[in-house]
Amino acid sequence: MASFKIEGGHKLSGTITPQGAKNEVLQILCAVLLTPEKVVINNVPDIIDVNKLIFILGELGVKVEKLSKNSYSFQADEVNLSYLESEDFKKDGSSLRGSIMIVGPLLARFGKGYIPRPGGDKIGRRRLDTHFEGFIKLGAKFRYNTEEHFYGVEAKELIGAKMLLDEASVTGTANILMAAAMATGITEIYNAACEPYIQQLCKMLNSMGAKITGVGSNLLTIEGVKYLGGCVHTVLPDMIEIGSWIGVAVMTQSELTIKDVSWENLGQIPNVFRKLGIKFEKRDDDIYIPAQESYEIQNYIDGSILTVADAPWPGFTPDLLSIVLVIATQAKGTVLIHQKMFESRLFFVDKLIDMGAKVILCDPHRATVIGLDHQSKLKATKMTSPDIRAGISLLIAALSAKGTSIINNIEQIDRGYENIEARLKSIGAKIERIED
Repeated sequence: MASFKIEGGHKLSGTITPQGAKNEVLQILCAVLLTPEKVVINNVPDIIDVNKLIFILGELGVKVEKLSKNSYSFQADEVNLSYLESEDFKKDGSSLRGSIMIVGPLLARFGKGYIPRPGGDKIGRRRLDTHFEGFIKLGAKFRYNTEEHFYGVEAKELIGAKMLLDEASVTGTANILMAAAMATGITEIYNAACEPYIQQLCKMLNSMGAKITGVGSNLLTIEGVKYLGGCVHTVLPDMIEIGSWIGVAVMTQSELTIKDVSWENLGQIPNVFRKLGIKFEKRDDDIYIPAQESYEIQNYIDGSILTVADAPWPGFTPDLLSIVLVIATQAKGTVLIHQKMFESRLFFVDKLIDMGAKVILCDPHRATVIGLDHQSKLKATKMTSPDIRAGISLLIAALSAKGTSIINNIEQIDRGYENIEARLKSIGAKIERIED
């Protein structure tokens, strides 16, 4: 397993262009299974999770062609459904949580979809009930092999239905949406997730011939069609990576420009960073972050301590709470971080405490951060990345720390961030990948 060696305490400068959005592209890749025609996808990030899904599609018989560094064409005109019942698929599918989203398209087009219990981040329970309850409402029969942890749904015909999702699950909405796109009749999905990722999927499906209305709201109406065709789709820049680069600039007190961020799709992200006292400017579609010696957390208007909490879109994304927590360690003031959606995502704070941060872990969901205002630098240490977002947060902390840090298990970071060490080096970071 590889590690990062980071010499912290250096100021950085330059320009960064964010990669394509991981959480969007995983849905978009699964949607290629809905048509026998060619689909071209641009701005595909070169990261482990995406490459795993492309591999699975290839094993399914999808013709995959790499057109350029971040562009691919896919053609699912000879899908090999027998792969779904193979031992190889049980191993391949279980290593990637995003693989669950192949079930909806396969069910819609071929009348059956199977998946082993998916893997992914160890950030607490991430149940799949929403997905399968939606398929059942569309008329599919569900089965589960408890010994092999293998899920399956089958249907001779999917029939449109009205449904109220028990949670506004992004992947659940995407999966049901793709299944309903080719169902007979009209489907209404209420309490649907409405993140930009879902909006992008809807736009892609509509360009393929689907009939989806209510895009951007929590009520999606889908009039099923018998056939979907090919299309060309470009993935949005990754809002989580954009937030991560803001964290890099702020913690290292550096000047940085983040290019082509798609401001209209950032939602609450700029507002939350401003509440932490961070200064930045909108320059066309770029974010310019000046070097800041200090930044002060705002209190509420009644003087009480600020709380930053995650919520379904258009609320603040849970994937950036780890970044916010790290940034707060060097702010002036105090903030309560409330991670509502995943009960294990704050368990990396012990590493920050080892580095000298003042963080009180109240319970699995809440942490109080008392900022050091850059008066006391974090100290370098050796640590292990538990998941993608905690991993990048620890990397940001190490870049700001005094001394040389080691981060193990960086495959977790590679799952979500493309060529991160080379891009950090390009703006002056002292970072080295060590292969064990």
